[in-house]
Amino acid sequence: MLTVGIEGRQEQMVSDAMTADKIGSGSVPVFATPMMVALMERTCSESVQPWLDAGQTTVGVRLDISHLSATPVGMRVWCKSELTEIDRRRLTFRVATYDEAGLIGEGCHERFIVDADAFVLKARAKHSH
Repeated sequence: MLTVGIEGRQEQMVSDAMTADKIGSGSVPVFATPMMVALMERTCSESVQPWLDAGQTTVGVRLDISHLSATPVGMRVWCKSELTEIDRRRLTFRVATYDEAGLIGEGCHERFIVDADAFVLKARAKHSH
């Protein structure tokens, strides 16, 4: 059962492909903010997936985060999440991301529970407009 307090953790090594200069979000070869955001979203999403009904998933709808410290290529980064609120289909998470030297990012993330197939069909229907 989906309950407040569910925690998640994901980690990865920072590669050249994850740097701001490579993905176009900046001009320096450090862990890009959009890559940190992706790690945060993945951590939250995967933390609750086992408690969802068959055919359901979550989609990110809101982020309020700060990227506090730069991380070089070759360093390990990880994210911890905690589900802090459930309001019908809206889930709110506290997230924090670290590298081997300490905290690099933190904030809040909201996701909505959706029926995966219906969500994709609705998105594809935009082609007809």
